Amino acid sequence: MFGGLSELSIISILRIIVDIAAVWFIFYKVLMLIRGTKAIQLLKGIFIVVIIAFLSSEQILDFPMLAFLSSQAITWGFVAIVVLFQPEIRRALEQLGRGSFFSRNVRSEEEETNRKIEAIVKSCNYMGKRRIGALITLERETGMGDYIETGIPVNGHLTFELLTNIFVPNTPLHDGAVILKDNEIAAAACYLPLSESPFISKELGTRHRAAMGISEVTDSLTIIVSEETGAISCTKNGELFRDITSDGLKEILTKEIGVPASGSKARRWRGKNG
Repeated sequence: MFGGLSELSIISILRIIVDIAAVWFIFYKVLMLIRGTKAIQLLKGIFIVVIIAFLSSEQILDFPMLAFLSSQAITWGFVAIVVLFQPEIRRALEQLGRGSFFSRNVRSEEEETNRKIEAIVKSCNYMGKRRIGALITLERETGMGDYIETGIPVNGHLTFELLTNIFVPNTPLHDGAVILKDNEIAAAACYLPLSESPFISKELGTRHRAAMGISEVTDSLTIIVSEETGAISCTKNGELFRDITSDGLKEILTKEIGVPASGSKARRWRGKNG
């Protein structure tokens, strides 16, 4: 029963396992590389053609004409792939040459996070100068699905233009909070719980109370742009930090959501309590 298995040495078995693992790993990296590009649609098309070729073969349905056409599509399809997808192939070869193809792309993650921070800071600075009120909550470890459901789904990539446009007065989405999840705007016009703390200054309005309220029940970071003064404030862990400059906001976001260097920890930030 185990005669065939006994003939294989341990080295041969390990070689087979490594071979299979390497193929799947390369396949996974290729999928991650073409994810979100037009090449992924081509991959789906190739899969459909292969299925048709298999089903139309003599052993299955025996459709000779369909089998011939599908086999020709597979044969010449590889030439079309090289011609149509030169940019993707070139990018893959460049990453392979830089040694980043098989490594975790920390640089891309850091660049994406920096773009996110720049978009938030630029938007808050723009709205502050024009006295446009805003309430922006960044989801962290605690899920905010319940609060996202109270708003209008956006699911759009975070950009300065989109984030700013949401809070333009007299538009359908401007009233309420925007909740950011990863690098996307998950929803707008969301309702946040108002804080009942008696220590909040009477001069602060609903936005600040909502920002304090959500910070008391989640670990989120919330940014407020005052409609009356244009001042920027932040809340975190039930604390309110007022009158934050653009540079100060960028520093806060970098420390709280930035990609830390290996082995480093984000430092605490301080502001003016309100």
